[in-house]
Amino acid sequence: MASVGVIGSGTWGTALAMLLYKKGHHVTVWSAIGSEVESLSKERFHPNLPGIRIPEGIRITGDLKEGMEDKELLVLSVPSVFVRATAAKMKPWCGKGQVIVDVAKGIEDGTLLTLTQVIGEELPEADVAVLSGPSHAEEVSKGLPTTCVAAAKSRRTAEFVQDAFMNEVFRVYTSPDMLGVELGGSLKNVIALAAGIADGLGYGDNTKAALITRGIAEIARLGTAMGGNFRTFCGLTGIGDLIVTCASMHSRNRRAGILMGQGKSMEEAMEEVHMVVEGVHSAKAALALSRQYGQSMPIVEQVNQVLFEGKSAREAVNDLMLRDKRAEISQALWDEAENS
Repeated sequence: MASVGVIGSGTWGTALAMLLYKKGHHVTVWSAIGSEVESLSKERFHPNLPGIRIPEGIRITGDLKEGMEDKELLVLSVPSVFVRATAAKMKPWCGKGQVIVDVAKGIEDGTLLTLTQVIGEELPEADVAVLSGPSHAEEVSKGLPTTCVAAAKSRRTAEFVQDAFMNEVFRVYTSPDMLGVELGGSLKNVIALAAGIADGLGYGDNTKAALITRGIAEIARLGTAMGGNFRTFCGLTGIGDLIVTCASMHSRNRRAGILMGQGKSMEEAMEEVHMVVEGVHSAKAALALSRQYGQSMPIVEQVNQVLFEGKSAREAVNDLMLRDKRAEISQALWDEAENS
């Protein structure tokens, strides 16, 4: 069994720490917030994982050196907006070849880098991987069956991460497509905001199905243009993660979207959700990438207008519906001779 440091004590970091501990690993969880360290250490409950007790054997610390030193595996589980700053703080204790698995989902605003690329810039000697998929912390903490994907530059690292996490209720597949896995996990949050907005407006299952299917089409268009594998977007970290994020009330992105569909501003929605809404942070980056790579992403465009330009949610949906006519699959052709 391995010695593991979980860097970040949010719901996802805590759920994964419990999963790793139950598998027999020695687990230390680091938090940057002193009051959180004290509360988790004494109470052994996370406020956003009600009814789930954190085992006494999991060490909670506010000392980053203690959280990292002599660890065979580091799990970086901080919100995407804090990944670069946290990785920079980790530098003094990161050794050559240190395996760091990122479990956050997002694209850095400004640089348009994926999170493993951000970590690679700050910690160039680390061996960086990503673990992603349809996996709400609330369900993983309860031991409900879940599947994810571990992606890395080398098969050896991906299989190391797979072995570290996989158990009878948490199945892990491997993939060499780090870019595709990260893009699917990041961009689905933007589509989930749109799905939530539609729910808040009182629209139905037809609308939700349209947003999911046209949303994955947008994600796959951009992802393949950037070099991702099309099949990745058809799998767990593409359509799988998109479905769960658009459909579940565990999804903070969907919940924030519902509130905006009901008339609240983006700021009001984020305040009411009480947790980081990653789709808000990824929306601008997604739009910038679509323009950089010349890919049409009308749902992403409308979400940005609602978030940052004061456009009403209902008007955004109307504009999506009233776009110019087009074929669903542009490469599909009729046999003109047969139909003449």
